[in-house]
Amino acid sequence: MSTFTSQDGTQIYYKDWGTGKPILFSHGWPLDADMWDSQMNFLAERGYRVIAFDRRGFGRSDQPWQGYDYDTFAEDLHGLIAHLDLDEITLVGFSMGGGDVSRYIGRYGTERVSGLVLLGAVTPIFIKTDDHPQGVEKSVFDGIKDGLRKDRAQFISDFATPFYGINQGMTVSAGVLSQTLNIALLASLKATLDCVTAFSETDFRGDMAKIDVPTLVIHGTKDQIVPFEATGKLAAGMIANAQLKTYEGAPHGFAQTHQDQLNNDLLAFIKTLY
Repeated sequence: MSTFTSQDGTQIYYKDWGTGKPILFSHGWPLDADMWDSQMNFLAERGYRVIAFDRRGFGRSDQPWQGYDYDTFAEDLHGLIAHLDLDEITLVGFSMGGGDVSRYIGRYGTERVSGLVLLGAVTPIFIKTDDHPQGVEKSVFDGIKDGLRKDRAQFISDFATPFYGINQGMTVSAGVLSQTLNIALLASLKATLDCVTAFSETDFRGDMAKIDVPTLVIHGTKDQIVPFEATGKLAAGMIANAQLKTYEGAPHGFAQTHQDQLNNDLLAFIKTLY
């Protein structure tokens, strides 16, 4: 397997397909790099180099006891970019992965970055606070962690229903549901729990101000996991010259339910960068 060693000795798995300008994907919770296979294959077939990694604690990467915070995730991403000596990168982050790529820019700048894509991302801030009253109540995230501790497998199985919008008329195959559960259960319980705290409580508003490359924000209007009005809509307004696309009726997991639309939108955006 292809791995690199992070700053604290954690082995991080990645896949690296194709040749051409690089596109680097950061996955959502509680998934891993395999969530991107459709997008990666589509873009690699069209002349791009595509890279995706398993966040520490997830998939085929090591499962350290600590390091599940966005400064560490950004450092891991920085390490991967240095390891592969990537330049002129398009960074693509889904859900909690939107935080990875945003914090990377916040800490390391855009010298190596040509463009940014935020998909159903938790940026600029997810949780409800005094200065972010439209955010999600802390009790919701506490409930997620309680459910994971009690019966992680069943919680993740049930979580797929709002994730893919099955309760709002969307359909996905039994295979997709099986794969989603299988991927999620590869992660350590500690990483799965700690990442709920990280993606819900981290404030990325300072990072948004440092984004100075062309940015595409895509969000589903029926996202039951990361509400559009509290995240994607605000992020697009905070990033200079960001382009906002909404997928009408789309759930959080639109990389699957709106696969062809997303692939083509990614390709069209990337073509404007190079």
